[in-house]
Amino acid sequence: MPEGAPRFRASLDAMDTSPLEAWRDTLQELGVMGLVREPRPEAEPASAPLRRAETPSRSQPPPSTRPVPPPAARYEPPADPIGCPPPEAVLGATSLQALEQAIQGCLKCPLGPGRIRFVFGEGNPSARLMFVGEGPGRDEDLQGRPFVGKAGELLDKMIGAIGLTRAETYIANVVKCRPPDNRTPGPDEARACLGYLRRQIELIQPVVIVTLGATPLRELLGVSEGITRIRGQWRQLELGGRRIPVMPTFHPAYVLRQYTQDVRRAVWQDLKAAKDWIDRPTES
Repeated sequence: MPEGAPRFRASLDAMDTSPLEAWRDTLQELGVMGLVREPRPEAEPASAPLRRAETPSRSQPPPSTRPVPPPAARYEPPADPIGCPPPEAVLGATSLQALEQAIQGCLKCPLGPGRIRFVFGEGNPSARLMFVGEGPGRDEDLQGRPFVGKAGELLDKMIGAIGLTRAETYIANVVKCRPPDNRTPGPDEARACLGYLRRQIELIQPVVIVTLGATPLRELLGVSEGITRIRGQWRQLELGGRRIPVMPTFHPAYVLRQYTQDVRRAVWQDLKAAKDWIDRPTES
């Protein structure tokens, strides 16, 4: 019997009480322990992979260390009478030409330094019908004239449809300088120019004003309702001791974007009503 047999049998007998330990001991006695896989230490749980949102960026510092941009510098208008025309120069202008000379160097608001041309307005200085838009666009800024782009071409056709020419009317805007990206003028920008527009109206003394879009209606009359709801409804502007009827209608740029039969019919009705008003016989 082999030398390790007694212990082998003893190990087998011991398996009744501790079979796993006896099996291990027996294999050790026979020198075949290498066949038994050594117990591996418990592996530490692998850390969860970083989610994409948690992966630190190499190009950006942590949020807590990001530099805070400085606040935008407040625009300070010049104090000289050319860059900031005084009210007495505006009210003292007795003609459109004199008014334009008094205000064409205006830098009251941030729009002034960014303009190419000052867009005063043009037309008949004694026009019975006056159009007031929002502000110059790219083409107007280049040429120094109001409504000369695509919207201006449509406005000319609208005026012709009621039997008038552009030269018989007067066309101006709330602001005289182009807002960046043709955006709507801000309240401060509109306020800086509003006195100029009001003086233009006083000098022209139109019988009817047609406002184009929501901005002139809001700035001239304080009406903040949407133009879709208010168009075609007569309003009044009290200025210089006069009450001037105001007809709100869509801006030509809006008509170009929404070139539907309903929109075109609405504008036609508004302009026809304005034309009928100026054609009414004057009271003797």
